[in-house]
Amino acid sequence: MQHDAWSPPPVLLTVDLVILTLREGHLHVLLVERGEDPFRGMSALPGGFLNHDGEGILDAAHRELSEETALASSWVHLEQLGVYGESGRDPRGRVISVAHLAIAPGLPDPVAGTDASDAAWVPAHAVLSGKVELAFDHRQITTDGIEHARTKLEFSSLATAFCGAEFTIAELQQVYEAVWGTALDTRNFYRKVQAAKGFIVPAGTDRRSTGGRPAQLYRAGPKTVLFPPLIRPTSHATEENKREEEA
Repeated sequence: MQHDAWSPPPVLLTVDLVILTLREGHLHVLLVERGEDPFRGMSALPGGFLNHDGEGILDAAHRELSEETALASSWVHLEQLGVYGESGRDPRGRVISVAHLAIAPGLPDPVAGTDASDAAWVPAHAVLSGKVELAFDHRQITTDGIEHARTKLEFSSLATAFCGAEFTIAELQQVYEAVWGTALDTRNFYRKVQAAKGFIVPAGTDRRSTGGRPAQLYRAGPKTVLFPPLIRPTSHATEENKREEEA
């Protein structure tokens, strides 16, 4: 009995970017306003289809970062986050997204491009709480990206990607507080950071401050894995802080 020849189903590939930065001490995510259907006018993550079948996925992520936001990718931490391919996630057909997490300090106001009508930094808690509605499954991707960053802060040196080339321990603590969404005890944080050998190293200079002692500056150290890790607190205070942010 002869069977019809099998042919692979048509599948399209996109890259989506969860871009995080700190603005005024709070965690923000970059969103664009879609200028084309589907979901025209809705907020979404920056991203798009491959340019051609020879384009690398990481190359496409860097290109989209530049095209849709006008952000230079050379000073942005960029890593693959996950693959999202549920049937029906995109009304245009079977579309699989390779999502990426991007982090950089003090990112400027973005400039929309290609198929985006606008681009803006949005407080992360507004997305996590559902106050800002996103197209496709981008809220889930954003949630996964933020949780990934929160977890990596415990076990890796990712926090330094939110800082400039030189920073104080107080500024590093602000990163942890903003990403984790909870206040930390300053003395305890200082002790834990210093215990994680190779996490940060003295920059050899101080930053002058008004009315106080100069603050010692540090830079990222050689270690990318923290030992001992900086474990995220899970307390009643954390939940209270989260409720205040979402209020």
